Amino acid sequence: MKHTIDINTDMGEGFGRYTVANDEKLLDIVSSVNIACGFHAGDPVIMNNTVKKAAQNQVAIGAHPGLADLIGFGRRKINVTMEEVTTNVLYQLGALSAFTKAHHTTLRHVSPHGQLGHYCVQDKNFAKAFMEAINSFDESIKIVALEGELAEEARRQGYTVVKQIFSDRAYNNDGTLVERSRVGSVITDFDEMVTRTIQMIKENTVKTIDGKIIKMEGDILCIHSDTANSDVLAEKLKAELVKNNISISPST
Repeated sequence: MKHTIDINTDMGEGFGRYTVANDEKLLDIVSSVNIACGFHAGDPVIMNNTVKKAAQNQVAIGAHPGLADLIGFGRRKINVTMEEVTTNVLYQLGALSAFTKAHHTTLRHVSPHGQLGHYCVQDKNFAKAFMEAINSFDESIKIVALEGELAEEARRQGYTVVKQIFSDRAYNNDGTLVERSRVGSVITDFDEMVTRTIQMIKENTVKTIDGKIIKMEGDILCIHSDTANSDVLAEKLKAELVKNNISISPST
């Protein structure tokens, strides 16, 4: 059986003179990217340069909107209204789409970042508020998400949902990501990352942080760029996938 996966990474997550990852090298490895839109990371110069380089590399471009939390990198639990969710997401999509237009390319998907993503997976109201922004922006865009409220709401409204898996994150028994505050939430051992990733792609299962085997299937494999040496990990992981007869191709 032929297996295909889209290797994806979050990108443009620096700010000013601060950089998080080797984006230029990652763009030579991945097949799609989620670009920060200025709320949890990113600024106009970074957004412009990232879109430009992604377009030159023919990498599929997606938006990575987050909570307005530069200090906490969008990973803190912040109280926001549903109106703020909708307008903040719409604002970020508009900002990034200005750069995709300038570089004659297309915004093909959207993937909520960090805590906003957790809220949308777990809370129906957040999912609806997020999708309200999408409805106002582009009804043809694809939604990249874990299974949960957002995926269900997007499908209910007729959107294409691209299921997401993670090579460097641990899962709870219900299929959600383990909170980063818990020991073992981030997978750092490369061999373990490879084994887990191949299992998810070929067998559609994964071992949870509690040792339970659960169903886990996806079309897009996300590697967090802020993981230490993410460019090296991504390069090695891609090589191992190809070695195991897994082809790499954009899913959006």
